[in-house]
Amino acid sequence: MVMIAKEEPWLRGTLQESPAVTRAVLHALEMAREDVMAACDGLTAEELFARPDGLTPLSFQLRHIPGSLDRLLAYAEGKQLSDAQKAAMRAEMEDGGSAKALLAAFLQGLLDAERRVHAMADANLEEPRKVGRKELPTSVGGLLVHCADHTSRHVGQVVTTAKLLRNRRE
Repeated sequence: MVMIAKEEPWLRGTLQESPAVTRAVLHALEMAREDVMAACDGLTAEELFARPDGLTPLSFQLRHIPGSLDRLLAYAEGKQLSDAQKAAMRAEMEDGGSAKALLAAFLQGLLDAERRVHAMADANLEEPRKVGRKELPTSVGGLLVHCADHTSRHVGQVVTTAKLLRNRRE
């Protein structure tokens, strides 16, 4: 079983060298890693691909969380999506892969996102950015905050779906 520290990341006094916004995003990503790893601990590949009561499979969430972070951070960095990012987005719902590989890719994606958020510590949060084909207006800060918000939303789905799967075992 995965052990989690008693206090949530934002209450541990860590990352004090980071500005408040990037620190909050980094703490949200740390919390996401802890919650997902605890929720998925011991689940089989079959359970990760299951759709209990028609819910989205955990495998999608494990791909979508780091994938969406990669895309949102590309926009925050002032880039448009690459062909590889678009292909990865289309592949998020595919079946296949081992539980170990899915979780390893999830963890690596979060590490990559954390590195990129750290690199934006001195960014002008009000700097305008455009999102998607429609080039919807936002800002660096808006994208960073959405990284935390969007991730947390999907982590909640992971925790709930994993709990349902565990309850069905019994």
